[in-house]
Amino acid sequence: MRITLFGLFLAASSLALGSTFDTHFEDATLRIDYFRSGDAKTEVLTFDRALRQGCWAGSRQRLSDPFPYGRSIVRVTDPTTGEELFSRGFDAYFDEYRTTAVAHKGSARTFHESVLLPFPRHPIQVTIELRSHPSGYQPLARWTIDPNDIAVASEEPAEAKIFNQHVPAPPPECLDVAFLGEGYTAGEVDLFEKDLMRFSEVMLEQEPYASMRDSICIRGVLAPSADSGCDEPTRGQWKRTALGASFNALGSERYLLTEDNRSLRDIAANVPYDALIIMVNHKRYGGGGIYNLFCVFTTGNRWSSYLVLHEFGHSFSGLADEYYTSSVAYEDLLPSGTEPIAPNVTALLDPPNLKWRDLVDDTTPLPTPWRKEAYDTMDLAYQAQREELNRAIGDHSRAGDTAIADRLKAKEETLSIHHAEKMRAFLAEDPMAGAVGAFEGAGYATTGLYRPTLDCLMFSRAKQPFCPVCRRAVARMVRRYIDTPPKQE
Repeated sequence: MRITLFGLFLAASSLALGSTFDTHFEDATLRIDYFRSGDAKTEVLTFDRALRQGCWAGSRQRLSDPFPYGRSIVRVTDPTTGEELFSRGFDAYFDEYRTTAVAHKGSARTFHESVLLPFPRHPIQVTIELRSHPSGYQPLARWTIDPNDIAVASEEPAEAKIFNQHVPAPPPECLDVAFLGEGYTAGEVDLFEKDLMRFSEVMLEQEPYASMRDSICIRGVLAPSADSGCDEPTRGQWKRTALGASFNALGSERYLLTEDNRSLRDIAANVPYDALIIMVNHKRYGGGGIYNLFCVFTTGNRWSSYLVLHEFGHSFSGLADEYYTSSVAYEDLLPSGTEPIAPNVTALLDPPNLKWRDLVDDTTPLPTPWRKEAYDTMDLAYQAQREELNRAIGDHSRAGDTAIADRLKAKEETLSIHHAEKMRAFLAEDPMAGAVGAFEGAGYATTGLYRPTLDCLMFSRAKQPFCPVCRRAVARMVRRYIDTPPKQE
């Protein structure tokens, strides 16, 4: 069986770092809170506090991050020897804010953030760096943390109910996923538990999670909210909820995130976790995902199963969006003329060395032809209709015209269902359907970026399989968190 460089790296990392954890760390978690402030051109980090929390959920063998994903990276070093003890790449809410029109006009914002590290046995140096392009790192902040400092807090997590949905093994032997309930009241605890069961199975039935389910742990955490649902600013709806989730994040009407990082982390601290999913008790279509931060999805609509899988693809595996016709808040999230870091999108600057070249048949041309012009014509017409309907829904909702708003919501839902079915059928009939290649149109760019297949969970709105490229990327990420000998690929 062929062994990839990635498999060799994991094997070497396991041997080199197998004893590092017990030497330098305890079985506990160090959480460092800080603030990130700035606009499109400036960026400053300031320390908030450090806390000791429950057991360490991550790998004890693979402490150095093998992946290039995430605009930021946190590194832990021994201040005496300079040895790197731990690293993890991640993205932040600020990373997306800085690409918006508002940020480009010089309007600064501040966001609260956290990094989780294994708890040290001795003083450590923690550095947060930016991965600059095309190479090199820019330090943003450097803090020395003494585990014996009286300022390192040790406090109980926020009060919450815990549900051990699927716990096949201890944290070191599993990817630990926590579903956090948002917008469930004290009278809706049973609903949360039912939703947790439903969407846990949605995940565990999807490949490659299905083949790895004995190494995936799922827990639910619920701090009941005063109100059901979440905020919908364009529709004049404001709710008192545990995590502060809101539509219209960064000005995009379907983008659903939370800026209340402290509440999020205080509630999540009830369980060990490698990845967070915020499950919102709401019928409207919406969600979002930020790499190694969290993903969000709504539970009560036709597309909820797709949403949780798609958004978790972003937040857990670093997968990029492959669609390109829907409006988004970003202006330059994937700069033109450079190769994206994401494993499933390429600028095709060097076709012979395409990052998924081993999955492409020798007879498949690069770039790969498809009926793009016809697709774009149909999809852009739909996007214009959808945007017009959503503006009208917002206008009537804010005006209190509930009956009219509800009729328009039903119309928008019917339109989206028919369009999704139409476009999936169109893609399935293309001569290149099912082939792995390089299809132009990806990452919010109609030209200059390419996706691996015509259709995929990361491309169109449907509960469907990952393409081979995305499926491999997800499986590699799951294995990164599991303390077992890495499989050869």
